[in-house]
Amino acid sequence: MKLLSWNVNGLRACLQKGFEEFLRKEDPDILCLQEIKMTADQLDRDFTPWETVFHSAQTKGYAGTAILSKRKPLAVSYDIGRQEHTGEGRSITFEFESFYLVTVYTPNSQRDLVRLSYRMQWDDAFREYVASLDRKKPVVICGDFNVAYRPIDLANPASNHQNAGFSDEERGKFAELLAAGFTDTYRYFYPDRKAAYSWWSYRFASRERDIGWRIDYFLISNRLCGNLRDAMIYKDQQGSDHCPVGILLRDEPEDA
Repeated sequence: MKLLSWNVNGLRACLQKGFEEFLRKEDPDILCLQEIKMTADQLDRDFTPWETVFHSAQTKGYAGTAILSKRKPLAVSYDIGRQEHTGEGRSITFEFESFYLVTVYTPNSQRDLVRLSYRMQWDDAFREYVASLDRKKPVVICGDFNVAYRPIDLANPASNHQNAGFSDEERGKFAELLAAGFTDTYRYFYPDRKAAYSWWSYRFASRERDIGWRIDYFLISNRLCGNLRDAMIYKDQQGSDHCPVGILLRDEPEDA
């Protein structure tokens, strides 16, 4: 099973920059999207055979998530079970027979870490949410986590220390998430691979110079590691300031 994730930074704009060509070429079973910046009624095309579920922010042109899936879920739910974390369309959960799939667009701590306090609350609530799912059946989590976990995950760790996305606090919360029973799938296969980035600033020709960050992830319940076949980063795919990431997973988890 091929599962992909992409922060499209505006789906309508990405549709003009190769989105559908990528979708048809890669032909994933499921494609999770973040930062769609639109509502379902603004979509002017049909992605058949993928069915599309939107979770849009209340503020127009902001945040939001979506899932395109060839597989019909048993159930769909939105957000992470806390009223204070609703309204921005940041998470969708699909329940399948043998696992949960959660896509997430984690809040950015913003310049000077002005939203760090809220981000810490979100990280705690999100960890508790996915851990509660994991107690029922395995979980696959994907999306834009807005954190580079290790120095190897960004081009300039020293100069970015304590900037949004590479603060000790954010990295610490990501470590807590992994410790709750989850594996970073890309590092499972490629623990020491450098320049494995998924986001580049629009400034300073960062993408052309490959001055990037790895902030988009697939995490899985530890007990699913034996079902992993590969993890991918599509660095050459244009259309957003992020590139798609993905995993190949055994079709039916062994311990389902």
